Amino acid sequence: MLDTYREIETPEGVELQLRPAGPIVRAMAWLVDVLLRFAIYMVAGIALQIFGRFGMGMLLIIVFLLEWFYPVLFEIYWRGETPGKRWLGLRVLNDNGTPVSWGPSLIRNLLRAVDFLPLFNGFGLVTILFNPDFKRLGDLAAGTVVVYKDKETHTALVPETDAHTPPIALRLEEQRAVINFAERSQRLTEVRAAELADIVAPVTGSQGFAGIKRLYEMANWFLGKR
Repeated sequence: MLDTYREIETPEGVELQLRPAGPIVRAMAWLVDVLLRFAIYMVAGIALQIFGRFGMGMLLIIVFLLEWFYPVLFEIYWRGETPGKRWLGLRVLNDNGTPVSWGPSLIRNLLRAVDFLPLFNGFGLVTILFNPDFKRLGDLAAGTVVVYKDKETHTALVPETDAHTPPIALRLEEQRAVINFAERSQRLTEVRAAELADIVAPVTGSQGFAGIKRLYEMANWFLGKR
């Protein structure tokens, strides 16, 4: 109950663990983005001042576009990350763990103006503190959540074989056990892999190296190969 893990099960039966980000780290990411935009305004202002009033008008347009659409474009094309979020290891996702799309991103960022009221994100901070997933008003309206990114790890691969339908229906956790065995077997000795495969010989109908091959075939079937 002391951590912020949130488990979500996808329709494919895959469990995702999300870690909602708290107000401090989110404020730091927001500050990075603010400073980056300010730097852009300074450079643009210096470059456009030679055009006089026309340049000032162009600068105001740039400020308007960046203030409203800077986070949206980055969240869409950077997989839910702005430069500030990427720097702090954060990402915006939909509540179901899927990548954020145009609609939710627009809603959460357009409502940032309401979160900012009455001063310095007052409404947003209060909402974050009283929400178990640290959501501000924009997140609640858009159905999004800001989470810590998982570190990218090397994904083990299941050996390529023909797919074979299991002789009996297996529960979800049993299917995962078969897939996990197929992924980990490459790091085991052949003798140890055969020893583990013999445990489920009543299911595979085979023993030894033949049992290993049958588990590979079942794993490929569970992963959708037909």
